[in-house]
Amino acid sequence: MATKKTETMIKITRTRSGIGSKRNHRETLRSLGLRKIGDSVVRSNDAVTAGMVRAVAHMVTVEEAN
Repeated sequence: MATKKTETMIKITRTRSGIGSKRNHRETLRSLGLRKIGDSVVRSNDAVTAGMVRAVAHMVTVEEAN
């Protein structure tokens, strides 16, 4: 019987504006689902999400979700 891996989840919160930032940074925020300052999303901590967060690390805060 196969066991299901428990994925770690992270909470990503937008803390800064995208005005004056690079276009790909704004698009990365949008693809994460972060439209406004203060918006939060919970995502699985996989390689794709980690790369997106790394690209916009100066605009978001990341914490472990319960």
